Amino acid sequence: MNLTRRRGAIAFFITLGVCLTALAVTLNITWIHHNGRRLAIDLVGVILFGILIAGVVLNTVFLVREIRRNEQQDSFLNAVTHELKTPIASIRLYLDTLQRRTVDEPQRKKFYNIMRSDTDRLLNTVEQVLKAGELGQRDRDRRRTRVELHPLVAECVATVCSRHHLGPDEINLLDVPGRVRLFVMGNVEDLRTAISNLLDNAVKYSPNGVQVTCRLAIEHYTWVTLSIRDQGLGIQPRELKRIFNRFYRSSSMDRIKIKGTGLGLFLVRTIAQQHGGDVRAISEGLNKGSTMLLRLPLAIGAASPGNTAT
Repeated sequence: MNLTRRRGAIAFFITLGVCLTALAVTLNITWIHHNGRRLAIDLVGVILFGILIAGVVLNTVFLVREIRRNEQQDSFLNAVTHELKTPIASIRLYLDTLQRRTVDEPQRKKFYNIMRSDTDRLLNTVEQVLKAGELGQRDRDRRRTRVELHPLVAECVATVCSRHHLGPDEINLLDVPGRVRLFVMGNVEDLRTAISNLLDNAVKYSPNGVQVTCRLAIEHYTWVTLSIRDQGLGIQPRELKRIFNRFYRSSSMDRIKIKGTGLGLFLVRTIAQQHGGDVRAISEGLNKGSTMLLRLPLAIGAASPGNTAT
C-alpha cells in the first residue's frame, strides 16, 4: 500500500511539473507574440521565464528524490527490524525449550549451534549498521597499515564458509600467479568488512548451490584486483551501478525473498573509495552469475617491522 502511494505521488509530481512547464511555455510564447516589438521587455520576460522553468524543474526533481529516499529508508528500517527480530525470536524459542523441557545431549548441542548461528547473524547486522556510521570518521586514515591481501582474503573465506556452513570446495581461492605477495595500505578491519560483504553476497545470491571463485591479480603494475565470481542469480544490466547505492536492494531479492539491510555493497564501495580504489559489478544478466571486482592501489616497497597486517 505504501509503495503504491509513493509511486502515485511520484507520478503526480512529475505530471504536475510537466503541466506547469507546458503552461509557462505557452504563456511566454503568447506574451512575446503580443509584445514582439518591445525588445527590452522581451529580454526580461525570457530571463524570468528561464528562472521560472528552472524553479519548476528543480522543485519536481527535489520532491521525487525525497519520496524515493523516504521509500529507501523505510525499506532499510523494515529490513533491519526483520534482521534483528528474527534471530532474537529464534534464540528465545530455543532457550524456552531448554528451560521447560528435558533435552538429550545431541539435541542440546544442535540447539546451541542454532543459537550461535542466530547470534552471529544478529551481530553481523549490528556491525553493518555501526560500520556505516563509522566510515565517515577522519581518524580512520591514521590507522592504516601495510596489509597482505591473500592471507586476509583466505581468512574471510574461512569465516564465510563457517558462517554459512559451506564445504571446503564451495568457495575456491586461487593462488596468486608466481606466488607474489600483494600488499596494500589500508585499515585492515575495513578491508575485512569489504571482502566479507562481497563473499556473503556471492553466497546469498546462489540459492541453487554455491560455486564461488576468488582470484587476486595485478593490473597495470600499480593496482591489485580481487575478483569474486559466482554462478548465482546474476544482475540486470540496469542495476549494475545502482546496487552500490545506500539502502538499494536488487529486484533479484524479490524472487527468493533474500533479506538484508541494503548496506553491504554500499559499505564496499565506500571502503574502496576511501582506500583510493573502486568496485564494480559484471553480469551477463539474470541466472548467469556475476563477478565483483574490488580494485586497490598496490603498496610498493619494503615493509617496516611491526607495520604489516594480515
